[in-house]
Amino acid sequence: MPQKIPYWHVDAFAASPFGGNQAAVMVLEEWLPDDVLVQIGGENLFAETAFVVRDATGAADWELRWCTPTYEIALCGHATLASGHVLLTRDAEGRALERITFRTRKSGILEVVRAGDGYELALPAIATEPDSAANQAEAIRLLGAAPREVYRSELGYNIYLYADEAAVRGLTPDIRGLEKLGNDQFICTAPGDATDIVSRVFVPGGGVDEDSVTGSAHAVLTPFWAKKLGRESFTAHQASQRGGDLTLRLDGAGENGRAWLGGPCVTVVEGSFYL
Repeated sequence: MPQKIPYWHVDAFAASPFGGNQAAVMVLEEWLPDDVLVQIGGENLFAETAFVVRDATGAADWELRWCTPTYEIALCGHATLASGHVLLTRDAEGRALERITFRTRKSGILEVVRAGDGYELALPAIATEPDSAANQAEAIRLLGAAPREVYRSELGYNIYLYADEAAVRGLTPDIRGLEKLGNDQFICTAPGDATDIVSRVFVPGGGVDEDSVTGSAHAVLTPFWAKKLGRESFTAHQASQRGGDLTLRLDGAGENGRAWLGGPCVTVVEGSFYL
């Protein structure tokens, strides 16, 4: 008999179907082999599939891992928000919950809380340092337009700051060329028109040519733009084909700083995955 795994397809950072970023959420009794998790990610073909297992250590409510269609990643925001949406709805005893925590392997303890009609997700605030256009010359050439400023994190997040939203929306990058540069995130951002900031995010080396709404990228953009704007709270739009809106809030500074990302989720499919 095949193994039957509870499965949800959730649109994160979306108030209705067909927007935001798609994630699969799968609740496991115990961890499957690593290669099987990646194969499931490839079968689902979403930017990320989230896997959760009850945390037996007492450090958090659940353990959480994420897989793209090609490999396991260290941090994913939208699939964490989707997991919180699924698990906050009902626990095993049928009680509605207000807060849930996740223990991850490389990103510490993450938290999702109810916030009005949606949720807020706490991620580690990821700092970047100025980089030179010369050092990023190949990536800039492949993006197709020179940014005003370039920043980079040792964790593989690259920020390219453009003059305005039109410049970000007008980018037509060489995706296959960017893919050859590895699995870094290429985050293109500018002041927004209807929101405080706007972005587009490309991760072709990780199997995601252009991501729809990227939580981890906004964990980078939150401290970056908080400094630029001179305030801790602001709004954001990711200008992908599906698009998505977020609220962003920086809580604290330095290594202990948290980026709070807010938005709604909607369940599109609920069923079983047979393995």
